[in-house]
Amino acid sequence: MRSPKDFFRPLAVGAPEPLREIPVRPSRMIHFFPPSNAKMVSKVPDMAAKVDVLLANLEDAVPADEKEAARAGLVEVGRAWDSTDTQLWTRVNALDSPWGLDDLTTAITEVGDKLDVVMIPKVEGPEDIHYVDRLLAQLEARAGLERPVLVHALLETARGVANVEEICAASPRMQGLSLGPADLAANRRMKTTRVGGGHPGYLVRQDPVEGAPEAARTTYQQDLWHYTIARMVDACAANGILPYYGPFGDIADTVACEDQFRNAYLLGCVGAWSLHPVQIDIAKRVFSPDPADVAHARRVVEAMGDGTGAIMLDGKMEDDASVKQCLVILSLAEELAEGDPELAERYGLAGSEA
Repeated sequence: MRSPKDFFRPLAVGAPEPLREIPVRPSRMIHFFPPSNAKMVSKVPDMAAKVDVLLANLEDAVPADEKEAARAGLVEVGRAWDSTDTQLWTRVNALDSPWGLDDLTTAITEVGDKLDVVMIPKVEGPEDIHYVDRLLAQLEARAGLERPVLVHALLETARGVANVEEICAASPRMQGLSLGPADLAANRRMKTTRVGGGHPGYLVRQDPVEGAPEAARTTYQQDLWHYTIARMVDACAANGILPYYGPFGDIADTVACEDQFRNAYLLGCVGAWSLHPVQIDIAKRVFSPDPADVAHARRVVEAMGDGTGAIMLDGKMEDDASVKQCLVILSLAEELAEGDPELAERYGLAGSEA
């Protein structure tokens, strides 16, 4: 058994020390782009100015004959990267693919000083993270990096979900998890071809009208992903890392996309993937607290004084648990307002130290 004292020691001679706490930076949207596409690479400075996280995708969306071009595109983007506000991530190919090892080697040795996070797909257990952890330490030592590159895992298999707690606790590098609904649906043998979102067949129906069993009854569509997202959020919270909703594939259905993002936000996710520019503003809006919620949270905290006891405010009981909930909202609002003057104004934080 590995000693807890060793957990925060570098796994390779010359590698940087692991972080004790994961940096919490705005990451309401992880915006994907294909670095094999020269036209998209040319738009990186413009995209970076609009998003919290920009991710160079080397995996499934890149055809096999463009994998090397995508890797070269990542290097080009990384070497030119000069943003201090936006994070640069990359999603590498799966660990069992012909490209995963070269992706990690190139990313860390060529542009590791610019990368914040590497996203590892189809993680099934802590052993996958242990392998990546040791490999990254060796590559960081080779590249002379002064800070560790963090790891973000994708939940895309039933085994990964079953091992989610162990995955979250596998390394100090763990930054967070994202739900991969399409691959997970296939692995579970779910009977849906949608990439995220609900399904009209997954529903509950009102009881029949007495004496008229054939009469029409109201139905309510249910959320296919509620259980998995909730379990992922609990595992992340218990281990001090960050949960994200993944992709919503129906780009044209912005209403359902917003609904899915909001469900994830309310359950505790900090952000979601954006696959198209239209989803950037949806994620930014949904994963930023509503100004009315911020104002209410501020009232509760101010009214509660030292946070003990209980009071009645607007006909509702507020107590120490209410204060804790409200502090979550206020902390997020202040964090986002620091880099967004428009949000600072809406939250009543303009001109103050957020």
